[in-house]
Amino acid sequence: MSLLFNNFKSWEQHCAATGELLYQPVLAYEIEQKGRTESFIWENLARAYNVMKDAVKTGLTDDMRSRSGMVNNSGKKVANAPVTVLSGEFQMLVARALSAKEVNSCMGRVVAAPTAGASGILPGTLTTLQDLHHLPDRKIHEGLLVAAGIALIIEQNASLAGAVGGCQAETGSAAAMASGAIVYCLGGSVEQVFTAVAVTIQCMLGLVCDPVAGLVEVPCIVRNASAAAIAFSSAQMALAGVNAVIPVDECVAALGEVGESMERRYKETAEGGLANTPKAREIEKLVLVQDVDILPDEPEEP
Repeated sequence: MSLLFNNFKSWEQHCAATGELLYQPVLAYEIEQKGRTESFIWENLARAYNVMKDAVKTGLTDDMRSRSGMVNNSGKKVANAPVTVLSGEFQMLVARALSAKEVNSCMGRVVAAPTAGASGILPGTLTTLQDLHHLPDRKIHEGLLVAAGIALIIEQNASLAGAVGGCQAETGSAAAMASGAIVYCLGGSVEQVFTAVAVTIQCMLGLVCDPVAGLVEVPCIVRNASAAAIAFSSAQMALAGVNAVIPVDECVAALGEVGESMERRYKETAEGGLANTPKAREIEKLVLVQDVDILPDEPEEP
């Protein structure tokens, strides 16, 4: 990427030298590298965010049950829970992240941010952030560009795919994108934005990808909710001045190193972890039976 650089340090140095906001080099990258107009980019950011908001709303209102039976309206259950251990805002953050991801698992319309398996994290965090702080859509759209820049750098130096780096690379990257976007939207400095990214990666490091029956349902959906919570806590720590100690680029390098050393069975193969438990194997057999189409015998030639 000739405009967005290969690491966070260069991105920060560029903004310090030019006075640009973090989202501006990302916007320039889209214009130059993709051949798009600025108006086209803003229009499509608005469209993407509307799809995110719709996914949250759909998950909280429609019947979210998957063919496997593993998805059963978790978002609505959390939103309407009679006994709560969280503040109302935190409860809705969890419910929204669950809901948007359930829409994906039920074959609904989502934004892969950066992947479909992590599609509940940015919608859950950004819609909650907007409600809490009454932010205009334009600020959220800028935050989405910042999140995209974060993802591009992680992709270059580690991975965004569960099949390559485990769930740390998928929900972990999405949480890092969300935490950085949150800090940016609330007026945090570049250093604070990147601190949020670093802290998030530190919290998600080592998480394996072990989907039950090979479906992006369990434990993926609940991990979207926990990742959204980590994104919020990391953003809060960064804005409070907490020191990540390990620089963000070194955190990304660690993410890549752990992903490379992770055994194959923990990389979306459904061969290890939760996917290899007795209950998971029972579910797997049931799902496979449901999905097999028995073809009728072909008539014999006369």
